Amino acid sequence: MIYRHIPGVKVKALFSDCKKFRYQLTIEDTSKSNGDSVCVIMQNPSIANTEIADKSVQFLEKLIFEKEVELFRNVKTIIIVNQFARIQTKYFEGKAEDIGPDNDIHIRRAIDQSDIILIAWGKTNPFLKRQQDIIGIISFYKDKKVLMTKKHPSRGTYQKFIVPFSN
Repeated sequence: MIYRHIPGVKVKALFSDCKKFRYQLTIEDTSKSNGDSVCVIMQNPSIANTEIADKSVQFLEKLIFEKEVELFRNVKTIIIVNQFARIQTKYFEGKAEDIGPDNDIHIRRAIDQSDIILIAWGKTNPFLKRQQDIIGIISFYKDKKVLMTKKHPSRGTYQKFIVPFSN
């Protein structure tokens, strides 16, 4: 199934030169002149780019821009980064080389540019070492609101999906 970005957004994607890694996907609500930004950290990218979304990205766009969730009422920009930057949709193994040579730099930059951090890699994510690495990065940002999803966005529901982060 092909998922499209919701109407009224402008999308930018940042890929490695070799196009094997997507470091960042930035989605702006064009109806707002200013507002907050949310850094969403997921597991690994699939096919989403400037032209098409995937199920998870489209779900997040709807949740943050359309569903009028109080936490996101002021949000203009979603910055999506991932634990692993390698683009892969099937049989993902989460090896060290899947992280991507510049991924942590882009994660830090996305967090720097955000008001809210949303950990959205899901509860069944098996990559505990990588999760700890990213939580270590997040721990340097004491002024940021940190939230998490109850499930991976591809399996999300709009009701009570976002909870405070608990480590």
